[in-house]
Amino acid sequence: MKLTTTIQVSVDGVMQGNGGLHVEDRRLGFERGEWARPLFDDAAMSYVDQLYQRADAFLFGRRTYEMFAASWGAVEEMRAHPVGVALNETPKYVASTTLTAPHWADTTVLPGDLAAAIGELKAKPAGELQVHGSGALIRWLLENDLVDEMTLLIVPVILGQGARLFPDSGPDIALDLVDSRVDAKGVTIQVYRPAGRPQYATNRNT
Repeated sequence: MKLTTTIQVSVDGVMQGNGGLHVEDRRLGFERGEWARPLFDDAAMSYVDQLYQRADAFLFGRRTYEMFAASWGAVEEMRAHPVGVALNETPKYVASTTLTAPHWADTTVLPGDLAAAIGELKAKPAGELQVHGSGALIRWLLENDLVDEMTLLIVPVILGQGARLFPDSGPDIALDLVDSRVDAKGVTIQVYRPAGRPQYATNRNT
């Protein structure tokens, strides 16, 4: 099973509050929520809908899981949306050491050794295990070489504050570009495949 990640980021790499402000965002001083949706045209939204619909399973960090469960899993209008249908009809896995009684149907909390549990899912003969949002989880997956494909939806806005997807210090990863497209409002969709360590130019005395 191929593990893919999808996340919306601003041009300066912020992932926080793309869909709206939450209590924790305000507590941390982030005030610029819901910055992504106004710049998504019909083509970009259709791309996202189709992305969810092709999933064979979903993997979430706890915070993203709880936000999705309270919206896509609970609000009737959202449940009827193509994304909601995909989420509600497809197995969901949560990487959490604290969640013990998930209420969203068809949810499994991955116990014990997370890398081993995800390895077992990836060992299935076919399908796509999708990660949406869940920035901390995506960073951990990249650090542990578990990502097969990464989709970045780069929204043409500079936020100047907020949590960023990639840390100031982390693993260096070369990427092969698999697909690239842009919508009418400037949202760029970039699909990458991790390709080992980058090659660096070396300074040589001449």
